[in-house]
Amino acid sequence: MTHKAGFVNIVGNPNVGKSTLMNQLVGERISIATFKAQTTRHRIMGIVNTDDTQIVFSDTPGVLKPNYKLQESMLAFSESALQDADVLLYVTDVVENPEKNMDFLEKVQKMTIPVILLINKIDELQSSQNTRSSQSIQKTLDDIVEKWHSLLPNAEILPISAKNKFGTDMLLKRIKELLPESPAYFDKDQLTDKPARFFVSEIIREKILLYYDKEIPYAVEVRVERFKETEKNIHINAVIYVERDSQKGIIIGHQGVALKKVSTEARKALEKFFDKPIYLETFVKVDKDWRSSQRELDSFGYNPE
Repeated sequence: MTHKAGFVNIVGNPNVGKSTLMNQLVGERISIATFKAQTTRHRIMGIVNTDDTQIVFSDTPGVLKPNYKLQESMLAFSESALQDADVLLYVTDVVENPEKNMDFLEKVQKMTIPVILLINKIDELQSSQNTRSSQSIQKTLDDIVEKWHSLLPNAEILPISAKNKFGTDMLLKRIKELLPESPAYFDKDQLTDKPARFFVSEIIREKILLYYDKEIPYAVEVRVERFKETEKNIHINAVIYVERDSQKGIIIGHQGVALKKVSTEARKALEKFFDKPIYLETFVKVDKDWRSSQRELDSFGYNPE
């Protein structure tokens, strides 16, 4: 029996549904997914194994023009995904301007590996045009497909709804057809390349993204300082870093109510993720301008090398 294996990297602009797609394809919640842009900061692998196939998916940060060092690292993660893919999934949606971030798109145009362009969120196209006929909706979709075909003429184009799992089975089948023959790159029981501590920090950060507004979630990083697992439970100490004292006050909230809410929600999500009781302690510290310090970014794991 021949065995296929390869790297399938997911790229695209912010907020088009890359992380939701990754989680659907892998069948596990590997990447945090919120309604806010720039949720994903790292390149995260999720591995799908069958007897004769291993697909190594990579979720990447949304492509953007960087304004500070953290965003430079995020862009480097996205660009590195163009270098080592066997199949590239370029994700867009039904409202995005196809010519957004043309610099990155031009790099995709030059690729010689199979590229599948995914037009995500087609459910939104239907709901936003519910007073119009199905022919009208199809015409809108055809126009979007045609525009993208002119930009990426060698790409296969597939309309999907990652949230509703529409088209994802067909996508998975096509990916398996395109993979090269190869032995597995990772153990067959491995789900990701990231350690447990990484998912702890990501889940806490996800709750901060959901419960705080404006700049606060983007000024936050999380470091797990203690992760002690026994047969019965896991004890975790985590530090939430912000850039200013005022942000620390907002994270903690009046009489600690805001921090307690985030910690409680994170603990519930962690217990579901690890399938064990979790004892979580969270602390808040100020690390001035950590997003612009290469030394600090390296310590938080923002190094695409």
